[in-house]
Amino acid sequence: MAVRKFKPVTPGQRNKIISAFDDITCSVPEKSLLAPLRKTGGRNNSGKMTMRYIGGGHKRMYRIIDFLRNKDKYTATVKTIEYDPNRSARIALVVYADGEKRYIIAPHGIKVGQVIASGPGVPPEVGNALPLSEIPLGTNVHNIELIPGQGAAMARSAGCYAQLTAREGKHAILRLPSGETRMVLVTCRATVGIVSNPDHNLESHGKAGRKRWLGRRPRVRGVVMNPVDHPMGGGEGRASGGHPRSRKGIPAKGYKTRNPKKTTKKFIIERRKK
Repeated sequence: MAVRKFKPVTPGQRNKIISAFDDITCSVPEKSLLAPLRKTGGRNNSGKMTMRYIGGGHKRMYRIIDFLRNKDKYTATVKTIEYDPNRSARIALVVYADGEKRYIIAPHGIKVGQVIASGPGVPPEVGNALPLSEIPLGTNVHNIELIPGQGAAMARSAGCYAQLTAREGKHAILRLPSGETRMVLVTCRATVGIVSNPDHNLESHGKAGRKRWLGRRPRVRGVVMNPVDHPMGGGEGRASGGHPRSRKGIPAKGYKTRNPKKTTKKFIIERRKK
């Protein structure tokens, strides 16, 4: 996978860097795995704006993704690798031996025609989903469950992966993409490999219009607002705005907002790096 740069024929192309899409093999999604995706424009049921900077954007259909990977009896063959407008990673359409079709998050390096499997006793190869108890130490994994049978919850974005570093009793120790080290039950499933489209972080929109296509309206900085609108607003000229904080007054840049009484705190060995 690679990225494309453009000759600056127009101002919007001067800084534009987008994916080359050379890994995509099909441009038409599987119709049986589509669901409607309705937009709110940031409004609630009475039409009042409750979330700012949301609106517009291209119409989308949701691709139903199999995050459970619970079809253990059959192997599946990768039929296509497709673009998904709802996520940064690529998705793969797999066809099981009994004829059922499902979408999965495509691992990096997966090819059309490759056979994948899931469940206990499956070899720890790229694209296979199996319990953490059967994955060799040091392996990079993604689509990790937090609760057995719940479905993948961690390391699902483009290029993400966690490293299985150790096992202690009924828990496996994972180093997450954020730098956090935490314990997860060894009965939870994970998929071997790295999430596809690792060059996603190199992309640059190049113009404001591409943000609008994604449904994101212009975001106003707090320091340019009036004091009535934001704690950092007001002042003569280009005033800095005081201590960085949110519109509600919660401090930013270093202030910890995680609830210290959260029950899952005991599973975190080391917090993410600042």
